[in-house]
Amino acid sequence: MARRPIAAAAGILLLASAAALAQQPGVKTAQITIENFKFVPETLTVAPGTTVTWTSKDEEPHNIVSIDQPRRFRSPAVEEGDKFTFVFNEPGTYKYICAVHPHMEGTVVVK
Repeated sequence: MARRPIAAAAGILLLASAAALAQQPGVKTAQITIENFKFVPETLTVAPGTTVTWTSKDEEPHNIVSIDQPRRFRSPAVEEGDKFTFVFNEPGTYKYICAVHPHMEGTVVVK
């Protein structure tokens, strides 16, 4: 019986730690949605150090591929409900496409 209170206390500590991490000042996040064969927003401006997460709402698989050489990022196939995350540390303009559907284009501006 003593194990349940210990397990409960450990669970509470774990949740508190996760909540504290999510609320840390300086942790920057941004979202891009993939829907109707578009990146929304098409252009996103963020500060250096921002974690950008793409989330697919399309039934068809997509990927997120930097068009820079050398490539800065390339996701695996992102199915409906899946996510891809990349941290943009350096200022600049990062253009990307879905290599499966090259008419899908987006830009992340870091400044």
